[in-house]
Amino acid sequence: MEKSSFFERLNNWAKRSVTLKLISIGVLILILLIPTSMLTSLIYERQGLRDSAIDEVSSKWGNAQTFGGPVLSIPYTTIIKDDKGQSETVIRYAHFLPDQIKITGVVTPEKRYRGIYVVVLYSTKLHVTGKFSYPDIKALNIPESSYLFNDASISLGIPDMKGINEAITFKMNDTSYSFNPGLPTHDIFTSGASFGFELLKQGTYTFDFDVNLNGSTSLNFLPFGKETTVSLHSNWDSPKFEGAFLPDTREISTQGFTADWKVLQLNRNYPQQGLGSFISPATNEYQTPSDYSMASFGVRLLLPIDEYQKAMRSVKYCIMFIIITFLTFFFVEVLNKKRIHPIQYLLVGFAVCLFYVLLLSISEHLKFDSAYLIGCVSILVLITFYAKNVFKNNKLTAIFSALLALLYGFFYSLMQLEDYSLLLGSLGLFIILGTIMYLTRKVDWYGISSGSQPES
Repeated sequence: MEKSSFFERLNNWAKRSVTLKLISIGVLILILLIPTSMLTSLIYERQGLRDSAIDEVSSKWGNAQTFGGPVLSIPYTTIIKDDKGQSETVIRYAHFLPDQIKITGVVTPEKRYRGIYVVVLYSTKLHVTGKFSYPDIKALNIPESSYLFNDASISLGIPDMKGINEAITFKMNDTSYSFNPGLPTHDIFTSGASFGFELLKQGTYTFDFDVNLNGSTSLNFLPFGKETTVSLHSNWDSPKFEGAFLPDTREISTQGFTADWKVLQLNRNYPQQGLGSFISPATNEYQTPSDYSMASFGVRLLLPIDEYQKAMRSVKYCIMFIIITFLTFFFVEVLNKKRIHPIQYLLVGFAVCLFYVLLLSISEHLKFDSAYLIGCVSILVLITFYAKNVFKNNKLTAIFSALLALLYGFFYSLMQLEDYSLLLGSLGLFIILGTIMYLTRKVDWYGISSGSQPES
């Protein structure tokens, strides 16, 4: 009998102990960290599938393109010594960039679908004009007799050659040349097209050519002229201007965008002429193809909504939402003497986590706002019906449901107001904490543990 009475008293103490209840709530929150981390992994997995679909479609149409050139290359002979000290004659290249490059283009985007995923592709028509001066070969400290002027070449840098739609005809000083695949050297470009010609001594070489190019996601340019100007027009209304230089002028509307760039040679960190992989005789700095890409600029065609990015932002508030929901349950217990079992806390916590699964899955098919509304209403109905049976009080259930709806609206506002999310979040938490302190200002916490009623 005494043993039975002891366990009975222990059970009653466990039911009344506020400290034990708070500890159990803390343990439940730690348990719910597991599904929360799984939500993050799920979003990354779905995002990876989306990226794989984009890569698959883009690989057949054309990947992101970075257009560079034209570049004038002149081979020359030089003598080097091998490891055994024996002399060997090898061919190296001197490279010269244009005085002026002017590019005008129209970017025509289109959407392709791979399953449920959207891929942004584009085709662009670029008209390129400009001029070369006869290269100052003496500045490179190479004897003029070493140059092979008959084997000079003009090169273009195009990362994904699958994107070329039509043959490229290069008009230079009233003479037409056809580009061929491949490059005489990979000093500057890793991929592209070129043609050979005989370089004659004359003051200026003017050029004019068109490039019809397919690509995906982004289109960039390399500033290879003493003065490089680019003018783009497109009917895509969600551009992101990226790279080393922003447009000097731009206009964005629901009908599309126009953008204009002007880049001078002083704005970049490589010279107008150099040897091999562009070793400047003045600075002796070694340039590689990746160095030039650091000066690239252009535009990225964004989808208006990235549902995975928004879903990831919403998951960051999951634990905070669970804590506030559990605190609401806890104060219902304290202020209204409604005993709620830890299992009931856990079920409500799982329902909150389920909201983010619904949000992710629905947003892959509908707009994010619609997915948020559907998931919010579904979970509110589920938790409200469950809370009604737990509280057995319609007024408490209505208050609890209204509080959850307010929280969902609050966290939705945090996601929309990206620039002011920290300010709004801190003010919201301040109000929540102030409300809790106000409602519990007269609670006798020791009295609750001893079984007495809270003060009114």
